Amino acid sequence: MARTFQVGDTFTHVRQCDRLRPVYYAGASGDYNPIHIDPEVGKLAGFDGVILQGLCTLGWAVEAVAVFVGDPGLVRRVRVRFSRPVLPEDTVTFQGRVTAIADGRLSTEVTATNQRGEPVLRGAVVETSLG
Repeated sequence: MARTFQVGDTFTHVRQCDRLRPVYYAGASGDYNPIHIDPEVGKLAGFDGVILQGLCTLGWAVEAVAVFVGDPGLVRRVRVRFSRPVLPEDTVTFQGRVTAIADGRLSTEVTATNQRGEPVLRGAVVETSLG
């Protein structure tokens, strides 16, 4: 039985950025920018140490939608604005809402905050096929 969606449906997804996540993501993505793997470089950039790659945060936002719709293969388009870096040991909560359903596509808006309530992602729009 196919799942049905309605404008206004909401979903939540939570991910933990463990202290080695930037290193793991560097290995997977090839993004070895020192700000992600060298705490001293992170401090020189004005942070307390390393920061997570923005594309990892984006990947988690897309994952939130993929879990909601039930199939990562349905994701078709993504637009995002980063608000603040994710730090190791941060817990990131993604909140999503269906904003439109038309022409066989589902549009969602996703925001994300860390455990301090600070936005790390705003106005992400993820579009999927309806299957």
